Amino acid sequence: MTTTRLTALFTAHPEKVGETYFGHMAFAAWFCSRLSMAAAAALVHAFLPFLFETTASRIVRELYERTQNRGSHAVKQPQAVMDRA
Repeated sequence: MTTTRLTALFTAHPEKVGETYFGHMAFAAWFCSRLSMAAAAALVHAFLPFLFETTASRIVRELYERTQNRGSHAVKQPQAVMDRA
């Protein structure tokens, strides 16, 4: 495999969404941190339903809004009824 093809493995997707490799890495790490926070809130809510009543669903909505129109590969999905968990 040539260096150019190897480089393309790391840069093709970030370029599709208009980012550099490191910019995409930073966004993906931020996205992961937000998903982790949503998962933690949902887990606490499972045992203590009076806490974090809408936190997980709010974070998921925020992430969807941030990613739905990124890059040329984005396909707009029909509006879904949002969960109130």
